[in-house]
Amino acid sequence: MRSADAPRRVVILGPTASGKSAVAMHVAAMRNDVDIVAVDAMQVYRHMNIGTAKPTTEDRSRVPHHCLDLVEPTERFTATQFQTAAARALDVIHAAGRSALLVGGTGLYLTAVIDELVFPGEWPEIRAELEADLDTLGLYRRLAELDPPAAERIDPNNRRRIVRALEVCLGSGGRFSDSGPGTATFPENGVVQIGIRWSRDELSQRIAARVDQMIAEGLVDEVRALLSLDPPLSRTAAQALGYKEMIDHLAGRVPLSVARDEIVLRTTQFAVRQERWYRRDPRIRWLDVTGGDPLRLVTPAVVAAFGE
Repeated sequence: MRSADAPRRVVILGPTASGKSAVAMHVAAMRNDVDIVAVDAMQVYRHMNIGTAKPTTEDRSRVPHHCLDLVEPTERFTATQFQTAAARALDVIHAAGRSALLVGGTGLYLTAVIDELVFPGEWPEIRAELEADLDTLGLYRRLAELDPPAAERIDPNNRRRIVRALEVCLGSGGRFSDSGPGTATFPENGVVQIGIRWSRDELSQRIAARVDQMIAEGLVDEVRALLSLDPPLSRTAAQALGYKEMIDHLAGRVPLSVARDEIVLRTTQFAVRQERWYRRDPRIRWLDVTGGDPLRLVTPAVVAAFGE
């Protein structure tokens, strides 16, 4: 946990396209003593810039950013690895006498960092067998039999989490849900968390606008370049929002307009799951910004949090 003399750690979180990155940049520029820690499962991959809405080169030159571009998109990357990388980044920020502003998009990664989760072991051979089984629903049913509490907390479409839970159940002989206090507890950790909340309709409009902007900025070409990599994209990278749909488009399976609509739909569904994850945490201070400007409405609260 945070030592008494450590600089304040503040989290700005919310669903995709909520404006949290813009708020973070605004706060960091105002204070001039804040580093940004990106907590995003896809921004860890190099070369995946447009589709992950990664901070621009200009933003990164103005404010120190951490936990971006950690691995090649051909590599597997886990929450445990992210936890280690983030802890290292926070130590660097602390040593420099600066404060950390964590920008939370991936709920599990954020919880792993601020609550110092202890993760169960890994069983690569079992995982490989599970990944070879393409029947995601069948895997979910299997998990529901072995570990009902875990199945209740995992989305039936979240293949990666289902495989991981089954890997632990089969490898350890126990239940994934029994591996430590996990994500269902919310201890006092000294971290201030501020959430941005939009109405569902307005957030959907923002998501659609963002997807159109990504396509205009060259998302298709970015994915085309990624497909030329050898070895190929990791399973996780290839299934990322925006990338899976563009891979289908480049393979000739769907026209660009259909791929665009699929990205908007899947991203909107993902935003709902993000909100559902965060709503469980009673420590989060939610700020409603519907119809307003998140910079004006959220920035003062984040700035004030550093002084608490």
